[in-house]
Formats: sequence, structure tokens, C-alpha cells
Amino acid sequence: MYYPRLLTPLDLGFTQLKNRVLMGSMHTNLEEAKNGFKRLASFYALRAEGGVGLIVTGGISPNVEGKLAPNRALMTSSNDVKDHQLITQAVHNVEGKICMQILHAGRYAYQKQIVAPSPLQSPIIPLTPRELSSVEVEQQISDFVNTAVLAQDAGYDGVEIMGSEGYLINQFIVKTTNHRQDEWGGSYQNRIRFAVEIVKQTRLRVGKNFIIIFRLSMLDLVDNGSSLEEVIMLAKAMELAGATIINTGIGWHESRVPTIASMVPPGTYASISQYVKSEIALPIVASNRINTPEVAENILENDWADMISMARPLLADSHFVVKAKNNKAEEINTCIGCNQACLDHIFLNKVATCLVNPFAAREEELALHPTNKPKHIAVVGAGPAGMAFSLYAAQRGHHVQLFEAEDSIGGQFNLAKRIPGKEDFYQTLRYFRNQLAKHKVKVHLNTLVDAAKLTAFDEVVIATGTKANLPDIGGIEHPSVVSYGDILTGKKLAGNNVAIIGAGGIAFDVAEYITNTVKPVDANAFAEHWGIDLKLRSNGGLKPVSYEEPIRNVFMLQRKIRKSGADLGKTTGWIHRTSLKNKKVSMLAGVDYEKIDAQGLHINIRKKPRVLNVDTIILCAGQVENDLYSQGLEPEKCHVIGGAHLAKGIDAQKAIEEAALLAIRI
Repeated sequence: MYYPRLLTPLDLGFTQLKNRVLMGSMHTNLEEAKNGFKRLASFYALRAEGGVGLIVTGGISPNVEGKLAPNRALMTSSNDVKDHQLITQAVHNVEGKICMQILHAGRYAYQKQIVAPSPLQSPIIPLTPRELSSVEVEQQISDFVNTAVLAQDAGYDGVEIMGSEGYLINQFIVKTTNHRQDEWGGSYQNRIRFAVEIVKQTRLRVGKNFIIIFRLSMLDLVDNGSSLEEVIMLAKAMELAGATIINTGIGWHESRVPTIASMVPPGTYASISQYVKSEIALPIVASNRINTPEVAENILENDWADMISMARPLLADSHFVVKAKNNKAEEINTCIGCNQACLDHIFLNKVATCLVNPFAAREEELALHPTNKPKHIAVVGAGPAGMAFSLYAAQRGHHVQLFEAEDSIGGQFNLAKRIPGKEDFYQTLRYFRNQLAKHKVKVHLNTLVDAAKLTAFDEVVIATGTKANLPDIGGIEHPSVVSYGDILTGKKLAGNNVAIIGAGGIAFDVAEYITNTVKPVDANAFAEHWGIDLKLRSNGGLKPVSYEEPIRNVFMLQRKIRKSGADLGKTTGWIHRTSLKNKKVSMLAGVDYEKIDAQGLHINIRKKPRVLNVDTIILCAGQVENDLYSQGLEPEKCHVIGGAHLAKGIDAQKAIEEAALLAIRI
């Protein structure tokens, strides 16, 4: 058997899971959307069909106070059961198993009825919670239990009780957020009582043959978080209380340490689960940035865990498990940890999807049905939009030829893969190479085509992407001026003193590239850089950080008077800014560019002149369309997508989505 540990069934006594893959909880915003439960049913059923051993839904709140936001989903009465039955029936119809996560936001709620163990405001929410009375604490427990019973009525195989990531249960557990002096605070035994009673009373109500997962925060990554001794004590208490599985939680949402973003090396946090696994008999789940079957198998082989949690990897590829089982790991569409279309969409109150899989969570609205009229289609440009369209059109049955002027497919992905923390783009390129070949797309590399050659095709898709914008600055042709492409490909080397013109995503990538001192970054180097104690010798798992001296003196410049990287993703922008600040990159706003000469870069900052004595000036001042062909073609059969269509605001997620929408209708 390929990946024998990952694909071995897990016996829970009263039921058996067909493998060790848990689809971790992830809210999609379909929970609150129109026809959302029907769409969720299709979403989860596809993952169950794809071989997942056990699915956990996005968080459903047990009462109004527990909602993360005013419109978030509840499970409080029999009226809610019918909606959820759509999900459970769809999953069970394909022989899958699914648990519903019960999540109470506590002080992380962004709504008026915010409550917590103590009236302490979270640093990420501008509201101060009301302290729960002792009677209200008892009511909260009853509400959790009621929701679990309703989940059982709805046909779920179990529930996951969310006790990590800094939500209400976690807030009771940790001394920093629990200042109570009654029976729910003070000693550690009192602080975990809330969590223990929820599990104990839930088990009494649902009986023996119902899965109860407890999501336990094993590494809080906040000051004065739980110690290893306390984590083990809680795990043992959960075993006695009646939990079936312990799932690993890593980091609170207010933590200033990356836990799931792309710069976290795959499997970094998996070793944490071993400390609990050796102490109790319950199955333990490892989590966070586990995105390939090889990484998952290695974790199980090391005996760090009994199961592997993957959320976004199953957003990226619904059939991850089946492909691993059939020894087709090269066909897995690997999650790159970018957060752009999943978590960032959630923060924008949009339905989550996936950069590398635009069909995720849109199974009811987007589908690649076989075409009745196969066409001969030419695609010019093999960047993200061109690769994606070629694949999707070929999957529908069209005859596709893909023309690329460079010697490899990928376009901007070939630059992105060189950025420290974005190495997973190699996986994306591997996936597209494999799939284009499998679906018989004819790829022509090192090939320039002209309009005359393209007229022979039924349809032509222009996906030639963007080219760098050349800002109007005197002396822009000076030898010290280089493009970001030349730097990232190694054609040019940056000097010791560097100015980066621009402060968008590309500028941050370039700054990270030229200031990086550890290549490649492994789990231990990452932990040292961010002050993470992976052995949990300190409470909460944080330790002092000693920053290395920067290898270059770097200035990042922008015209607008605003925070550098203001347009970066909500969930990752702070990480990029923190990383560069730690490397002493100077971020200057309100810059007017005067000229470039032998002295360096002459600028005005809010009308105050200054000369930056730099030896390299890297242009990251935006992009413009690189449409070379559409004007010479018949408009009715020519389609321009991605950056070639509109460079402003374009990114890989939008380009691939455009490609999918065109492939569906062409």
C-alpha cells in the first residue's frame, strides 16, 4: 500500500474511520449564504467521495453570544436541524463521516452580545466583553450540550468542541484571559472545569456511540499561555470526561507568530502532538501546514500522531486521498498556504474558495461539463491564466495548443517560487505540467506566434500577462536601476545598499528575497526566527528572539501616505511587514522621486529633499497589460484574460478564476 500509515483505518471502538485523514474545520461563509447548506452538502460530499476519513464542518455557534459576527450560523433549536440534514445525508450517501464543530467566539466575537470569562478586551477586536456570571457559565455549558444533541439529531457522526485558537473555552483555560475568583477561575483545575464539564455533560446526553473531538490548544503562542504539564493534564481530563479524539490547536488568533501561512515550513508544528500522544490512549491529531501525503506519512511514521488534519489542502484538491491511495500524488493540486482566496475572503465576508482550485466551495455554480462541440483553441501565454484555461478547456474536451515564449510554463509563478516561504509554487507548477500532459494539451515552449498563425484556430485566448511599469523618473536608464524580474531570476545581483521603488506584493517579495539569510528555511530555523519553543519548555511556547544583523541596507519606497503593504492579504500582511521590520528594512511613505544619478536616488519625503546613497534600485512600481495580439485578431473569437486584460489589481487568484469562467462558457 502507498502511504500505509496514512491510509490505514482507525478503529474508534464503536465505529471505524477508513483512513487517518481528518478534514479540519474551515468556515466557508456558505453557512450563511443563500442556498448555502445545499452548496455545503455538495462541497463536503465531494471531499467524502475523494476519500477523507472524517470531515469536520466550519464552526457553528451554540448561542447568540457565541457568534463571531451578527450573521453567523447557529444550532440552537430543531428548526436548524433540517438544514444540516442536507449535509449529513449527502456525506453519508457517499459513505463518508462528518462531525459538526461547535464554536463559541467569546471575546473574539465582533457583535454586541460579546461575553468572556473576564472583561478583558482582545487586541484584535475593538469591543470589551461582558464577564459571565457563574449562573451564565452553567448556561453556556448547557447550550454547548444542546447543540451537540441537535447535531446528533441532524445525523452528524459526532461533534468537535472548539477548545483552542483563543476562543471562549481557551479563554477559560489560560490565566491571562481568566481572572475569575470563583469555581471557574483561579487554579488550573478550576480553569479547565468549563471545558471538562462541556465534554462530560455532552457524553452523558449523546451516549457512547457518538464521536466527540476536543480541539485542544497545545501551543498557545501567547504570553503566559498553558505549560506542557497543563496541556497534558487537560488531555488526560478530556480522556476521563469522554472525548473520542484529541485534535491539535496551534496558536491563538491574536498571536504574532505565523501558524498556517505559506512561510511556515510544512509540518513545522506536527511534533507538538507527540507530547500528548505518549500520555493518553486517545487518538491524537497533528495539524497545521501539512499539505502533501509524504509529509503526513512522515509524521505518522515518527509516531507523533495517530491522524493528520488537513483543511486547506482538501480545499485545493477534493480527491487528495484517492490520488494518494492510487499512487498518483503527482496529480494532487497542492495547497500553497497563500490564504488569498480562503481566509482572506472570509475576512471580506465573501465565500471562501482557493487560488489553485477556483471550483472549491462553488461546486453548485461552477462545473466543467463535457462540451458537445469540441473546438481547436490557441492559448498564448503559459502563466497562471494561460495554464489554467488550457487545462480546464481540455478537461471539457476541447483541443488546446498552448504557446509560450519562454522555455518553461508558469509565468510569474517561476518568480514566486524563488521567494523564501513560497517554495510550494514548485508544487503548483508540477501539478500543471502533469495535468496539461494528461489532458493532451500541446505545449509549445520557446515559441513566438503571430496573428496570422492564430487565425487558423476556432478560438484564441490571450493570456500574455503583464509587464513591469516603468516609472517616469529622470535617470531611469542608470546602470543601478534593475527590474524585479532580473533580481529574482539571478540575472542581476543586488548591492549592499538597495532602494525598492514600490510597496506592493512584488516589492515585499523582492525585499524578502534579498534580505533572506537562511535558504531553505526548515522548521527549526523558522522556529528560531519567530521565537517558537517547539519543545514547550516555556508557558505558551514563546521564547526570546535574537535577530541577525541584516545582510543589506534596504529602503522600501511608496508615493502614497499609508502603511506599506496596505493591499496585502488581511491574514498575511502583518507577517510580511513584521519579517521585514525585523530585518531593519526602512519603509518610507509619501515619496516623490526626483532623479537617479551617480549619487543615488534623489527623493522628497513630504517636500523634504533627501538622497539615498544606494548602489541598486529595484523597480516594483506596478504592472501594465502585456497584450501583444488581440488587435490583430477577429474580436468575436479572441478572448483576453488575466493581466493581459487588466493589470490593475490582478493577482494569480483572479487570473485563474477568469480562466475558469471562460473555460466554462467557451
